Amino acid sequence: MPECSFCKKDYNIPRGLTFVLHSGDIMYFCSSKCRKNFNLRRKSEKVNWIRKVENSKTSQTAEAKEKED
Repeated sequence: MPECSFCKKDYNIPRGLTFVLHSGDIMYFCSSKCRKNFNLRRKSEKVNWIRKVENSKTSQTAEAKEKED
């Protein structure tokens, strides 16, 4: 499973875009939204929709650990 070069999300192969740069580097994008934000030179750390997903994942795992105890 490739990892998106912008939002760091894992996705399945038939979905997404793969770019090969002239230098030989490979860039994977899970959606056109990530590709467009990367082309606009935005930083993934400053984009709100990525941080919201990361925060919800960490809060869900914390809640699951509390329920196990």
